[in-house]
Amino acid sequence: MPLPKAKELRGLSSDELKLKREALEKGLNDLRQKRVTGQLDKPHQFKLMRKQVAQINTIEKEKKNADTRDKK
Repeated sequence: MPLPKAKELRGLSSDELKLKREALEKGLNDLRQKRVTGQLDKPHQFKLMRKQVAQINTIEKEKKNADTRDKK
C-alpha cells in the first residue's frame, strides 16, 4: 500500500480527510489486535499507517491555520 502524495491529500476536503484519518485509526486498532493475538503478517504496516495519519493531521492543521489567517 503506497503512501498517498501530500498533493493528493491537500486536494481533499476537510470532511474527506477526517474520514480517511478515522479509517486509518480503525486499521491501526485492527493491526494492534492482530499483533496481540499473534496473527499479524505484515508488521511494517504499523509504520505506514502511522505516517499516513501524521500526514493527514499535518494537512488538517495547515488548512486550519490558513483559514484563521484568511479571517484576519
